[in-house]
Parts: sequence; structure tokens; C-alpha cells
Amino acid sequence: MAKIHSSFICQNCGAVSQRWQGRCDVCGAWNTIVEESPAGGIGAKQAQGARKGRVFSLSALHEIDQKPSPRLHTGIGELDRAMGGGFVPGSIVLLGGEPGIGKSTLLIQACAALASQNQRVVYISGEEAVAQIRLRGLRLDLGAARVELAAETSVEDIIATLSQGQRPAFVAIDSIQTMWTDLIEAAPGTVSQVRGTAQALIRFAKTSGAVVILVGHVTKDGQIAGPRVVEHMVDAVISFEGEGGQNFRLLRSVKNRFGPAGEIGVFEMTGQGLAEVANPSALFLSARQTNTPGAAVFAGMEGSRPLLVEFQALVTPSPLGTARRAVVGWDNARLAMVVAVLEAHAGVKLSQYDIYLNVAGGLRVNEPAADLAAAAALVSSLSGQSLAPDAVYFGEIALSGAIRPVAHGPARLKEAAKLGFGRATIPPAKPGKGEAEAHNLRVENCDHIATMVAAIAAASGHAGKKQSAR
Repeated sequence: MAKIHSSFICQNCGAVSQRWQGRCDVCGAWNTIVEESPAGGIGAKQAQGARKGRVFSLSALHEIDQKPSPRLHTGIGELDRAMGGGFVPGSIVLLGGEPGIGKSTLLIQACAALASQNQRVVYISGEEAVAQIRLRGLRLDLGAARVELAAETSVEDIIATLSQGQRPAFVAIDSIQTMWTDLIEAAPGTVSQVRGTAQALIRFAKTSGAVVILVGHVTKDGQIAGPRVVEHMVDAVISFEGEGGQNFRLLRSVKNRFGPAGEIGVFEMTGQGLAEVANPSALFLSARQTNTPGAAVFAGMEGSRPLLVEFQALVTPSPLGTARRAVVGWDNARLAMVVAVLEAHAGVKLSQYDIYLNVAGGLRVNEPAADLAAAAALVSSLSGQSLAPDAVYFGEIALSGAIRPVAHGPARLKEAAKLGFGRATIPPAKPGKGEAEAHNLRVENCDHIATMVAAIAAASGHAGKKQSAR
């Protein structure tokens, strides 16, 4: 008889090793590696039974019905937008977010909205009692919602209960780390239990046609806790983000098999729960101070939605031998590249200055189109010259100093014109002049970073002459 070898699995990242060790080589976490035998893992019952495989039928691609599945609309516009237009029946969604960010609030509001459409909605919590969920509903003025509640952690009992009576249209599981199954001999929250319970719930969603949404805790780095394989198993992964000192929340689609990834929904936390934000750009620019050096407005894109945010930079002489670089809301490596290009190709010496860069409002910007706005904010802070208050910037900076074109230029300009901006500094590419004039924008084509630096320097000199004349 062959010897059964055990595996050692990290409970933080899911990495597998052949021996126990105090520190995981992949994620660096301490005391997270647990031994698991093949008899206690996924598929253990089938391995012991050793049954023969069955022959199943195959379908030709051209013979499959191509009618799109009707989506389940919650009536919450920002949530439906993040999901690509609503939930697809039979899909399973993973919702991640920090503790206290508003995941349970969003779920109970979505459940109440669907229940008002005469849909069977079930909310199952493994962390709270039914009375606690009821109190939250009362605080949100949802006490009359016909949402079925339960406090349960056994996935077999949950599936057996949901299979009785009318098929549920929407099932919320809060959270997947508290669920457990009898088929796996491990504590709830371990990699094996999270993966096994997720497989059972996915099987239920696919066979019943119900939408199942799983809540997942996040680590200190903002990643959804548990094995990364769970993110590949589900149909969609959405992340609920926000800053502790801010009232707004971002619902970001990280993965979506039935729609575009990268879509966002914007909410504002109020005393009555989460309220939709119809114009996010106005929210992020509401506290903006014009005529302030070091501030540049970036016309960005989040999925298919244009979004205007303010880049704030502070350049100050460094008292230390090594200058400091601090970034909030943008990539640190991207800032280092922009600083190097400004020094090499525009003659802007920043090596002896401390640089602080912040994206106002707590938004996280990931696209390269923000290079030009970041560079404009840095040069403005260094020169002490404020940029035009009605100007927006977008464009990618190459290592040669050239400004490269970016996608969705017309949508960016349209959003800027809608908010009252009158000029835009963009790469010399589409959208053309005619499109810009249609939006009542004066476009300044910038093909090299030195051109933009020279324009800011010229404005600074002109302002200095006017000041001396006075």
C-alpha cells in the first residue's frame, strides 16, 4: 500500500509546502502553516470510494442557445453598475472589504430592494444573531422588508434549508470564513474549509439558478483573506473600499465573467445607510481650492466611467541626505519614474527635495494616464505657480519624455466640460480639435514633458512680472 503523504498549507495565502516551517516563504506570515492529510482534503470521499467515471454528453458550440440570461436588478444603480448591469442568475460573487466598511449594510439594503420585487431573498450570517441583523434593518428603515434571516454556519444545513420550498433568487452568506462542512476535518476559516464550503455553495448556485454572494474578510494589505483559488472559483469579485475619515465608499469590480472588470459604484455613508452618488467627480472635487500651487485635476477613467480627481503635490527641500518620497493613492514606482523623466528630459532637479503626493478624497488611481497630472502638480509645487483652475490633465509619460496618447479621450473631455472646465492639456492625438470644440474646451496638445514644464515656467514668469508691476 502506498504511503500517504501530508501537505502543509499556509492559512494566509494557500501556498503548499512539503514540510512544516514557522514562516511561509510566499507571503512571509508566521505560524500560519497547518498540516493537512489527503483523507481530510477536498475530494477525500471520492478517493476512498474509488468509483468509476460516468460518460457525459458533449454539446457543439453552434448548437448552444445564445439567448442572454435575464439579469437580476436590485434597483440600486451603483451596485448594478459595478456588476455590469445586474446579477446573472446562477452566479456566485465574492465581496471583500475591511471590517466596518459597510459590507453588511450594503448586503441588507440589496436584500431589501430585491425582496420588494416579490423575490425570495435569504440572508445567512455566521457572525451575528438574527436579532442583531434585525436591529441593523431597523436602523436603516428596512424593518418591513420581507427578507428571510438565519444564523447558521453548517453549509450542508444551509443548502438543505435553501432547497426547500420556493427557489431563492438571492442568497447572502456573511461570511465565507465562518462556514464549515462535515466532509473536511479542519477548523472553520482554514484554507481547506473555505475552499470546500465555497465549492458546495458554487454547486448549489449553478444547479438552482440562485445568485449567491459570499462576504470575505481582508488582510492588512487589503487582499481577501483565504486561498487565492477561491477568487478563481467564483464568477465575480467585488471590493468595497473607503477611507476611515471619509464618508464615501467605492464598490470596485475586480473580476467579472459576465461584464467588464474595473467598473466602480460610488456610495456615501449616511445615517440612513449607503446612498448612491450620482456625480462622483463633483464629490471628489467639492473641497478643491483653486489658485493653490501643487494641485492638478486629472481626468481619469474607472471602468467605463470618467472620473475627475485632484492630484496634490508638495515639494520641499530635504533636511536629510536621502530625499523622502511619500505617495497616497498612486503607485510609488510610477512617481519615481516621473521624477526621473523630469530630471533627465526637462531639467527639473528634484533629487534634493522631499516629495509628497496625494490623490484627494482617498481614491486609488492605477492607470498610466495620470502621469501628466502628477508631473504638472510636481512642477507647480516646485515653482510655486498655481495651475489654471479650469484646466484638466491626462497623458502617459514615456521614458524618453514624450507624452503618449491614452484611451477614452472623448469621454474624459466630456466629463470635464460637464463640470465647467474650459481647457485640457492632453497628448497630440485623438480626440481631435473638432471633438474638443464640441465640448467647449480649449485643448493644449503637449507632445513632450519639456513643453509642459516650459508652459508652467512661462506662466510663473508672467505672474511675477505682474506682481512686480503692482
